Amino acid sequence: MAREADVLVVGAGVAGLVAAQTLASHGKQVLVLEARARVGGRLLRHALAPNLWIDLGGQWLGPTQERAYALAQQLGIELFPTYTEGESLVYFGGQARRYAGAIPKLGLMPLLDFGNAIAKLDKMAQQVPLDAPWNAPDAPAWDSMTFASWIERSMRTRVGRWGLKLFSEAVFAAEPYEFSLLHALFYIHSGGGVERLSSTRGGAQQDRFVEGAQSLALRLAERLGERVMVSQPVRQIAQRDDKVQATTQSGATYTARAVIVAVPPTLAGRIEYEPPLPPARDQLTQRLPNGSVIKCFAVYDRPFWREQGLSGFVTSDLEPLHLVFDNSPPDGSCGILLGFMEGASARRMSAAGYEARRAAAIECLVRYFGERAAQPELYLDHDWSAETWSRGCYGAHFPPGAWTQFGHALRQPVGRIFWAGTETATRWMGYIDGAIESGVRAAQEVLETL
Repeated sequence: MAREADVLVVGAGVAGLVAAQTLASHGKQVLVLEARARVGGRLLRHALAPNLWIDLGGQWLGPTQERAYALAQQLGIELFPTYTEGESLVYFGGQARRYAGAIPKLGLMPLLDFGNAIAKLDKMAQQVPLDAPWNAPDAPAWDSMTFASWIERSMRTRVGRWGLKLFSEAVFAAEPYEFSLLHALFYIHSGGGVERLSSTRGGAQQDRFVEGAQSLALRLAERLGERVMVSQPVRQIAQRDDKVQATTQSGATYTARAVIVAVPPTLAGRIEYEPPLPPARDQLTQRLPNGSVIKCFAVYDRPFWREQGLSGFVTSDLEPLHLVFDNSPPDGSCGILLGFMEGASARRMSAAGYEARRAAAIECLVRYFGERAAQPELYLDHDWSAETWSRGCYGAHFPPGAWTQFGHALRQPVGRIFWAGTETATRWMGYIDGAIESGVRAAQEVLETL
C-alpha cells in the first residue's frame, strides 16, 4: 500500500470518511488511517439475527438534518420511523403514569415552570452565534456558570428541575453541573431548539436505519476501497516544511501535503505533534471531556407493551434507566426495549460491571412494564466510556470558561493540520449530521490550501 498521498485523514468515522470522499471526488489522493479494526467511530451496529440489526452507537436522524438524509439516500440506505404509537410512561416519585401526546401529567405548576424555562432557553439560544459562541452578547456571564446553576436560579418546582436534568442527560450524556450555560445554549441553537432535540416524532429521534447507522460508514468505506486502512492508530503528526508525516503505533509512516484529524478532541489531544500545537489548541483539548453513556438492550419474543397500548417510551427518575425507547425492528418480529444509562448513572454502572447493570436495567423495565419484562430472551449493553478509541459519547461538552477562552481554536487549522469531527460542527454538533458538515468543511479548507 502506498505511504504517500495528497491528504491523510486520521479517523474513519463519518466525518473522516466524508472528508476523504469529498477530497477523492476532487481528484486528490487520500489515505484514511483508522485506529480500530473497523470503520464507523461512534456508529456501531450489532446483528441479533440475519438482517436484524441494532445500533450500539448513534442511531437516529430527524428533521432539518438534511445532510444526513441526503447521504443516506445517495448511498441507498433505507430508514424507518421510530415506533411512537400508543401512550407513553412517566415514572416519577415511585409512581408510573400513562399519558398521550408529548406532555406528561405531572401537575399544572410543574408544566408551566418547565414550559417557561424552555421558552427562555430557546430565546437566549438564538442570541448565540453558531460559528462563534464566544461572541454572544452575554457570553462571559453565560460561560461563567454551569447549566445546573441556571436551572436552580430559574426554576421553581422539583419536577421542572428534574425535567431539565433529564434533558441534560439525554442530550449531552452529562450532568447539568458539568457544562456551561453558554454551551447548553449553543447546543440548543445548533439543534433547532429544546423540543426538537428531545422529541421523537418531529425531533432528533424520529428515524432509524434499517441496517444500522454504521451502514453509512460501511458504504462510504466501500467506495473508498483500499484508501481506508484500519488498525492504524496514529501516535505522532509531524510538520516539516510543506509536508506532514503521520506515524502509527506500529512505527509505519505516511506522508502527505495535509492531514485532517477527524477524531474527538480528547483523543486528538493524545496524539504527539511536532512542532507542538499552539497553547490555545492544546488547552482546548484538555478541557473537552466526552459524555458518559451505556446503551442497554432487552430483547423479547414480541413487543408485548404494544398490546397494553404503550409506545415503549419512558422518562423516569428511577436509577439507572432514566430513558427507554421501543427499539424493535420495522416488522415487529421481536420486541426490543432500549434503555439509556447516562451521566453520573453511567459512571456508577460502568464501575459496577455487566451483571449489576443487567440486574438494574431489568429491574427498571419491570417497574415500567410489569413482570412480563423480567425475562428477556437476551440482554446486552455497550459502555462507550470503555471504548479505547472513543472514551465516551455522544460528544464532548464544554465546561465553564472553555468556549470564551479557547473556543476560537476549535476549527482553526494549525499549519497543514485541519480539524473535523462532529464536535467542530456549527449545526447539529454531536450528531451524524454535524459529523458530515465537519467533514465537508475540513475537506474544502484543505482544497483551498492545496
